[in-house]
Amino acid sequence: MASDETETMQLRISELAMEHRDLDDVITRLSESQDLDQLQLRRLKKRKLFLKDMITKLEDQLIPDIDA
Repeated sequence: MASDETETMQLRISELAMEHRDLDDVITRLSESQDLDQLQLRRLKKRKLFLKDMITKLEDQLIPDIDA
């Protein structure tokens, strides 16, 4: 994998991780709110899970294959 491609993927992982952390904060605040919107909460949790899956997928691509 080229160095530029690796850097681009690492940058994308950082961006996704930041969004994931931000969503975690929003979900926590929304859960503690008196005006709990279950639909919005479910959508945010789904987006957070999607981001986690994307981060894992990109991290897996950064790990070189090892011949067995």
